[in-house]
Amino acid sequence: MPLLMVMAVTTAMAQVEFVGNTKPVYEETPEANTGLNYIFVLYSPQGVSMTYTANSDPDNVTWYDFGEGGGGSAIDPMTGIQHNGNVTTLPQVVADRGYIIQEGDRRTYIWVVDYSKCRLHINSATVDSESDCGTATIHVDGSGNDIIYYTINGGRRVLNREIKIIYNTLEWNSDDRMWDNSEVVETEATFKNAMAVPAPLCNTTFTVEGDKFLEFWKEKQSKTTELYNAKAVSVETTADQEERDNDNEQNPNSGTLGGSAPAKITFTAYCTDAVSFKQWQVSDNPDFNYILMDFSQEEVEYTFEEAGTTYWRFYYANSDGSCEDYSETYTVNIGESDLVCPNIFSPGTTEGVNDVWKVSYKSIVDFHCWIYNRWGVLIKEFTDPSDGWDGTYHGKLVSTGVYFYVVQATGSDGKKYKLSGDINILHYERRNMGGGGYEEPVE
Repeated sequence: MPLLMVMAVTTAMAQVEFVGNTKPVYEETPEANTGLNYIFVLYSPQGVSMTYTANSDPDNVTWYDFGEGGGGSAIDPMTGIQHNGNVTTLPQVVADRGYIIQEGDRRTYIWVVDYSKCRLHINSATVDSESDCGTATIHVDGSGNDIIYYTINGGRRVLNREIKIIYNTLEWNSDDRMWDNSEVVETEATFKNAMAVPAPLCNTTFTVEGDKFLEFWKEKQSKTTELYNAKAVSVETTADQEERDNDNEQNPNSGTLGGSAPAKITFTAYCTDAVSFKQWQVSDNPDFNYILMDFSQEEVEYTFEEAGTTYWRFYYANSDGSCEDYSETYTVNIGESDLVCPNIFSPGTTEGVNDVWKVSYKSIVDFHCWIYNRWGVLIKEFTDPSDGWDGTYHGKLVSTGVYFYVVQATGSDGKKYKLSGDINILHYERRNMGGGGYEEPVE
């Protein structure tokens, strides 16, 4: 003999029970606009009765039933309702039907579903090899009619089965700059022989399982496809500019790509599994009507030394070119050059305040500076415009007075600089070297 179960639901001090069912009754919470208080899904209504325990005299309890016409069609009270104390019983539930239980002036609206008439069957699952770049289509051999119910106003509704399609894809991890393998669970409200899901970005199988009712009864159906080779492609890109913190450089990093040359920028593309063709493209036009340069690797480190604006994007496609796309476009602006030489500084006085002679520059790509004393002795030579002269010669501060600089440089815009002039060193305090000695200036 099968084990009989009782399912009870308390409704404002009253109680609805199902007796004789071999599986637990699934209770679905109806949407507020249906007017229903309860939706019950029975594994099978065979041999199942429904009881209502009244709060008062059971003679005050009247049962009505309704179908697709809604509660308005429930005019005549039901017959055959049994009374036993304050319990009224419908001896045999007729499922796929609505019930109104009225006690006094309060009504409880119920819809009962016979799941056995629309049971889900999943025999096999295959994935369409011709799925496009955006979706993958899963074909399911099986059946499962819509689970229909009606609101108290006669509105036709369908219960959500929550059929799951489970597979793996790649998800971008912006913190670690990498694609992570992750599980995706898509749900379908109703059974379909063909179900489309977002295309996976890695090779994977698809598992179709459900529904939520069979899972509740521990009879879940589940079928898995053969391995699917991903064809959809995706790319994340970054552009990282090497930062400089030169106190004498104008606009080394303006917050946008470029600024003062030379600007070293690393462009990196992070491709998903199916990406086969890869190309960084460079143009002087945002529409890329003409490609100036292209690079076939995922990472390109490029030093910009010419003034002007260029545009960078990454083109990618799968092996047969059926799925392709472009990344976002990066705009790189390199400014025109500028070079200004100061004529005065004061080494050996206040540390960090005008104690180093430096040029002020922007977008200088080639640089050479010579500094001489008044007798033509070379005191300092350097080729980095961010460098400077601290007023020393052979480790000692030179004397106050006039010195002479010669600068030859080239800008990112091709401009040639040939500058020369005086450097005036102002008075400074002699530094105590300790032990009673002092650092003497030199000529």
